[in-house]
Amino acid sequence: MIEKYTILPCNGLDKCAGVISGELAIRLCESGKNELICPVFYRVSESRYNKMANVRPLLVIDGCQTRCASRLAAEKNLKVSKKLTITEEAKNHGIELKSNLRLQDQEKALVEGIFKELNEEGEKVIMAPVEAITSLHFEYETYQFGKFLFRVPSNPGIYFNENDGWAYIYGNHARVGVTDFVQQNLSDILYFTPPEIGDEIDQFGEAGDIESSKSVFELISPVSGKVVAINEELVKKPEMINENPYEEGWMAELELTDFESDKELLIGFEEYLELMKRKVQELNE
Repeated sequence: MIEKYTILPCNGLDKCAGVISGELAIRLCESGKNELICPVFYRVSESRYNKMANVRPLLVIDGCQTRCASRLAAEKNLKVSKKLTITEEAKNHGIELKSNLRLQDQEKALVEGIFKELNEEGEKVIMAPVEAITSLHFEYETYQFGKFLFRVPSNPGIYFNENDGWAYIYGNHARVGVTDFVQQNLSDILYFTPPEIGDEIDQFGEAGDIESSKSVFELISPVSGKVVAINEELVKKPEMINENPYEEGWMAELELTDFESDKELLIGFEEYLELMKRKVQELNE
């Protein structure tokens, strides 16, 4: 049976994906188990909707990669328990979305398909709080170029890929995030979009993204595994990645599935430090 949610859908009614988002939210509410937040009225009735969002898990339904509903949730400092993106769900179901605003049979089937999957899922999916996971404390090697100071953690158990992602391995788990090189190049980070709890991520698959006024950067996961936690504080305060992309700014935690194989395609601290130096110098030539 579907977990009781408070639902925050996309309000983009000028696109098919936004219409589907709204229709799915209505379908979920018609089941008699969920409550709806209107993203338009939220801005004029904040206290009422904040109370609703705190009573039960929050399900955010974005229409497309613009993720306006997720951004509204972050703006209001809401704790998101589960996210869906309609364009991604359509792709997963083998459906190509058109430009029509009235739902046709295949869009209606998509709504019912997602509803059925939520119903079969049947278990509460909540992001693990930061406090529930062992804190990280790193030792650093630094590299200065002009006015910029780059830090690279040198602890045993930390690995990097050439896409400027890092993974700290402990037991059968890994925390992953972006390096200092990334945050310095992006400058002020404005948004963090996490993966979903339960996502199965392949090595070099996307494990969330961050956005600044300059560009969007996708974290290419150094390891393969199942997402068991995300750093929910980053949704509220993405600038923490600028402050420290390692200890406080980690992005997700994965339960590892094949680290022995993954390790063959990773590099250690010394090799990554030299790679980063070359990247910094090339950017400033």
